[in-house]
Amino acid sequence: MRNLPVYQIKKFNCHSDTNNLYFNDFKTHLIANDFIENSHSHTFYLLVLFTKGSGFHTIDFDTYEIQPNSLFVLKPGQVHSWQLSEDIDGYIAFYSQEVYNVYFGSKQIDEYSFYRDLKNSPEMILNEFQTKEISNYFNLLLEENSKNEFKKLDKLLNLLDVIHIELARIYESLQEHNSHPYNLKIKELEQLVHQYFKSEKLPSFYADKMNMSLKHLNRICKNVLNVTLTEFIYSKIILESKRLLSANTMTIGEVANELGFENYSYFTKVFKKYTDLTPKGFKELV
Repeated sequence: MRNLPVYQIKKFNCHSDTNNLYFNDFKTHLIANDFIENSHSHTFYLLVLFTKGSGFHTIDFDTYEIQPNSLFVLKPGQVHSWQLSEDIDGYIAFYSQEVYNVYFGSKQIDEYSFYRDLKNSPEMILNEFQTKEISNYFNLLLEENSKNEFKKLDKLLNLLDVIHIELARIYESLQEHNSHPYNLKIKELEQLVHQYFKSEKLPSFYADKMNMSLKHLNRICKNVLNVTLTEFIYSKIILESKRLLSANTMTIGEVANELGFENYSYFTKVFKKYTDLTPKGFKELV
């Protein structure tokens, strides 16, 4: 089993004046970079809209069907691969968190709800009108990117942000829980789990951090996410386990240690409980 490649934007952007942005039509991108169909991860954000063709997109070990009007958003560190038809086409964009956050300052890229990886799907299915509207912005991006005009970076980033705003409006309308009164509590919980999941796995830790009873926090998780607080915490742990195991740069024991498990056998027991596979069995499949 080979090591999982981790790509940076500069691998795709050798002729650009910035290593923090990349825009292309998908067909041209694929011709120049056919290796992307194999499983890999990257250090940047990715946005892809398909306008033609079909196939399958596997993201963090879940597989989604590709069709015209399919749109995907990925965060750094997510593992993905493609199976694509010959007539595939669309648009693709790469961008770093640093260039986005430094430019806009008052807002952060991961504030957009479709980047919250614990509960949200990376896939959106647009209608024809929405695809045409987003495609128009992508065409403006490609046109601007081909020039060397005054304030080029400003225009590219503002067009990229307009796409994010349009997608946020679409996404919010599709997500029932986004209007839930406990939405801010879920966001706080997500941030805490992301920060502490390697060292803190007990639900009571997160309830204490949020100054509420364990019973109440568990009720919020069930009402908003339809999972228990324990299931919510371990969804993050298991996903990170899968990413580390598939990267093939660490032994199973090292992965267990990295994720805060005191011994190999307990990590194996937990992993099998949530996946029906042992860590060794999972590594043999990916």
